[in-house]
Amino acid sequence: MSLYRKYRPVKFSEVIGQEHVVSVLEKQVKDHNVDHAYLFSGSRGTGKTSVARIFAKAIGAEETDLYEIDAASNNGVDEVRELREAVRTLPFQSKYKVYIVDEVHMLSKAAFNALLKTLEEPPAHVIFILATTEKDKLPETIISRCQNFSFRKPRENDVRELLHIVAKKEGVELEKDSLALIALLAEGSFRDGLSILDKVLGVSKDKHILVREVERVTGAPSGILVNQFIEAVLAGDKKKSLGVIKDATDSRVNMRVFTKLILRSARFAMLLVLASDLKEQIKNEISNEEFIFLEALGKSAEAKKLPNFLRALLRAYQEMSLAYIQSLPLELVVAELPA
Repeated sequence: MSLYRKYRPVKFSEVIGQEHVVSVLEKQVKDHNVDHAYLFSGSRGTGKTSVARIFAKAIGAEETDLYEIDAASNNGVDEVRELREAVRTLPFQSKYKVYIVDEVHMLSKAAFNALLKTLEEPPAHVIFILATTEKDKLPETIISRCQNFSFRKPRENDVRELLHIVAKKEGVELEKDSLALIALLAEGSFRDGLSILDKVLGVSKDKHILVREVERVTGAPSGILVNQFIEAVLAGDKKKSLGVIKDATDSRVNMRVFTKLILRSARFAMLLVLASDLKEQIKNEISNEEFIFLEALGKSAEAKKLPNFLRALLRAYQEMSLAYIQSLPLELVVAELPA
């Protein structure tokens, strides 16, 4: 069984990073003040479906009265009409029948119209929980019939916390750099973070995960390449900077990931200069070697270039999704920054 399925939260107390949602739902359960329709929106891997299942269980819905529908593959008006017929029947064992409709934005226009009629006059024993990653694609008539909950994209700290918990339960030792890199690559998705850890564990010879193992499995660039690039750019060495980009390209490194790691390190170096009170926090997130490098960078004469460097990197990162040549935005950073 995958780690994401194995460690999927099964009660409210196990949900990380969505306290604003959980607190409201827990109070509704406690007060017996449950609505007939909910809309959970947010990016993938944030726990929408998991919280929906937990909520259904909290209000007493047994498995026989819990229905999960994938709107991506059941998006026609006929399927919704069948649903409208099904909701009329009473629950088997529970007070409520709960329908979790995932990726609800995938429904056709006719299917939305059919669903709207049910949402307007639902049977008393039915609760709908609609989940979507693209709320803007939903008709306003559907949104207005639901209690709306926006799931926040987890912070890297939230993902690190979950990875740490799971690794401990699995008897796995994750180096600080390994943990930080997986959390960064997860891009705000608990599911993606656990999927990456799953892959790394699948090829690891033991249960001590080194950062080079994560780099090898994910194709992420090495920390050495990242540091070499930062040093070369800040020193005004354009030839060496472009050489590092070529090495990364030749190694088939994902340029967006490369740029993201450069951004992270350069930001830490800047914060070490401007906010000394964050020193211990940064030190806890990276290896001793990385901290020594960034602290020295922050004390160097080139540190004054960090803010402009970061602005250029942010622009490059945004442009990469549209760039025909993925390395070009980063090459332009090198070309345009003053020596």
